[in-house]
Amino acid sequence: MNSQRRDFDTAAATWDEKPQRVRLAREVAEALVRHLGIAGTMNVLDFGCGTGLLTLQLRPLVRTIVGADSSRGMLDVLNAKIAAAGWDNVCSMNLDLEQGDSLKGKYHRIVSSMTLHHVREIEPLLAQFHRALLPGGMVGLVDLDLEGGRFHDDNTGVFHFGFDRAALRGLLAAAGFSEVRDLTATEIVKQAGDGTTRNFSVFLIAARK
Repeated sequence: MNSQRRDFDTAAATWDEKPQRVRLAREVAEALVRHLGIAGTMNVLDFGCGTGLLTLQLRPLVRTIVGADSSRGMLDVLNAKIAAAGWDNVCSMNLDLEQGDSLKGKYHRIVSSMTLHHVREIEPLLAQFHRALLPGGMVGLVDLDLEGGRFHDDNTGVFHFGFDRAALRGLLAAAGFSEVRDLTATEIVKQAGDGTTRNFSVFLIAARK
């Protein structure tokens, strides 16, 4: 796996142009609402929010939501959306774990979609999630099942070629979470360079503090 850092700042300007990404955010949001009990009284954090595709799907359903990301370019796009619409219950947080940043605030729900495979060390992140959740709060992690490095055209900045669900459930339990469960949230269909299509399953693992 390539350990270099991926340039998400450059990718940010055209990130939303792929319909597949927009559709994935909608389907992930629907799964999170069904299985995490998202409610209008809740304060939520979206870790690895990018341009806010998932963040803004959840925004009308919660009291407040914070989109956290290490890419300032991605957050610039999200902040422009917020400013243009005048929303007052959503904001961004620049959070770079590799630079020693730590999560701030307390949340009823922490969600993350398609970000874990870009995180070098999973255990410290889960510990931060546990600390940042309010008592009884829940985490919802959405990512790829094991995919052998075939999902990305360029594996720069990819530290995990998907995840084994049982292993990730074990890490959550070790971090102090309970009621850990997983399900298939959706599927991504991608066309390879040789014209064949490949299907990649996307899981949701939910757990409670």
